[in-house]
Amino acid sequence: MPTRKPVALTPAQARRIWLRAQRLDEDAPFGDGPAATQAAIEHLGYVQIDTINVIERCHHHILFTRIPGYRREHLHRAQSIDKTVFEYLAHALAYIPIGDMRFYAAEMKERWKRVTGGLTSVSPKEFRKVIARVKKHGALSLRDIDDGERVEKDHAWASRKPAERALRLAFYGGALTVSQRIGILKTYELTNRHFGWDKPPKSAPEKETLSHLLDRALRSQGLVSLDSICHLDAPRKPGIRRAVEARMRRCELVQVAFDGMAKHEHWARPETLAQDLAPLEDRVHILSPFDPLIIQRKRLATFFGYNHVFEAYLPKPKRKFGYFALPVLIGDRIVAVVDLKTDRAQQKLLVQQWTWIEKGSQRARKKLIEEALHRFEQFQLAR
Repeated sequence: MPTRKPVALTPAQARRIWLRAQRLDEDAPFGDGPAATQAAIEHLGYVQIDTINVIERCHHHILFTRIPGYRREHLHRAQSIDKTVFEYLAHALAYIPIGDMRFYAAEMKERWKRVTGGLTSVSPKEFRKVIARVKKHGALSLRDIDDGERVEKDHAWASRKPAERALRLAFYGGALTVSQRIGILKTYELTNRHFGWDKPPKSAPEKETLSHLLDRALRSQGLVSLDSICHLDAPRKPGIRRAVEARMRRCELVQVAFDGMAKHEHWARPETLAQDLAPLEDRVHILSPFDPLIIQRKRLATFFGYNHVFEAYLPKPKRKFGYFALPVLIGDRIVAVVDLKTDRAQQKLLVQQWTWIEKGSQRARKKLIEEALHRFEQFQLAR
């Protein structure tokens, strides 16, 4: 393959392209109403789920960041009524577009083989018992299980009830799906019955899955690297590299370079580089630490020169930014970090700590951030 000189970008251009791909440069890029939630998840590829609720849980926070009129019931509708999204593992547990189910089916089958082959901590008999119960009586939540038997935990977050473990492992094996989520309480239903299928979608071939992962990253990241495409999925890097090289031979991708990118190769579609992107306005986003822009820490540092540390699991004396610190994006720069907590009893959003990251005029920026915090507080406390 002939070598071509990488297209040179400035760090500001690189950030601008990534922010465009993340749809953080518009006020309401996905429109409004329930359809906006489905459109956002389809564009991003997945929205991470986390149970920490010091402030609003991250899946709602991520969607609110891109949909100013977002309401929690919109995600409930997508999952439980319209059934346009499902829960499964992306790099972590996430909401994923239902059209992408076939790209996860092979992993589900492999996990189910372990279940039925007795290679898990729960016996095949226990799985058959749980599946039969759901099949006969309908969707089941963990609160519906009254099982006095206990087993030793194999890690801190494991359940000591075999029936609870069976539910979760049947979910990872694809036999059950989460049909509803209220807070952290999940309800499990037979996958085929929930979606109205006679048979689940056929597994996509690995080559097609690799192409899907590459396309998903190009759509939501703009500029991609092996690390960003295969976040926490290193075994797929050789296959992704082959897919990238094939597209470069067809001139569908070009290599790019910018200051601070270290040794990592980055690629983009030619049409991405040809976009006429207007200068960014001083739009403010209070970002979740699990936001797609923040979660890949090395990429964040490469593009923004900012190293985010999630300090919730650190002892208090070792925290620099606070227990649940959120980066604040103004335009194309992360200028501050605020540690927030929602006092639901007093109906207030509390700023525990405010740390400036960038030097410069703080008075004007502080006013912009306070206005954004006020909007965020209204969302936090909305019923």
